[in-house]
Amino acid sequence: MSDHTLAPVRTVTLHVNGQPVVVSAMADTPLLLILRNDLQLNGPKYGCGLGECGACTVIIDGVAARSCVFPLSGAEGRTITTLEGLGSRAQPHLVQQAFIDEQAAQCGYCMNGMIMTAKALLDRIPHPSEEQVLNELSANLCRCGTHLEIIRAVMLAARQMP
Repeated sequence: MSDHTLAPVRTVTLHVNGQPVVVSAMADTPLLLILRNDLQLNGPKYGCGLGECGACTVIIDGVAARSCVFPLSGAEGRTITTLEGLGSRAQPHLVQQAFIDEQAAQCGYCMNGMIMTAKALLDRIPHPSEEQVLNELSANLCRCGTHLEIIRAVMLAARQMP
């Protein structure tokens, strides 16, 4: 007979894309699962599940974070922005539009992480050097090889920043 007990379910309020939302789950539930399964926000993707590929990136309190390894308990009361919170099809965010203009997507699986990481960078450093962009995106994986277009897109967005 096992002596393991299940962690208790918690009800927490999150601030996602400018809206308060109440969710119930175990405290160690990855934020990614809450976003995708409970809130139907499919911008963040499940990639590696280890926080290494970047597909699940969201912005938490202005910082790019890997939601697949970020526990629900750490998200309570924090400001969370997903890809859906940046812009819409009719009015994409400046970074999203730059990715469209530079045709930076191929399969598109990494785009969430690339865009969210770029957005967080441009919020911190509105006019980064290409080296800063390369450094910032270095931990985001793209298997299609559109890195050159992605870098061009981020540099285009940087040039258009106020």
